[in-house]
Amino acid sequence: MSFSKEISKIIALLLINLLYASVGIFTKLASQYDFLSWSYIVFFGIAVGIIGIYAILWQQIIRKIELSTAYMFKGTTIIFTMLFAHWLFGEQITWNNIVGAAIIIIGIVLFARGDLSERVSE
Repeated sequence: MSFSKEISKIIALLLINLLYASVGIFTKLASQYDFLSWSYIVFFGIAVGIIGIYAILWQQIIRKIELSTAYMFKGTTIIFTMLFAHWLFGEQITWNNIVGAAIIIIGIVLFARGDLSERVSE
């Protein structure tokens, strides 16, 4: 398989995880309204709709990427959620958040490098 196809699959996986992280935005917005008010129902409904779309896309991507690789990239969801919380809701990013994000990124890079070197040697 060509390197560009592998990269496009990883980008698709990252976009799917970004979509999943956006659920946090709508559930946070829903939580700002009274339970079962129209605004609550709309924002919560959007979150449920996104989860449905995510589930379909996730099934499609794991057909094309090894399951271990796909799950490894799910860690990016935590990073996306942290960034959304900061940018949209003004939540503080702490040193613990930064260290945790760095550990996730280092783990992904190490796994990806090992996975790539195994594929090259095959």
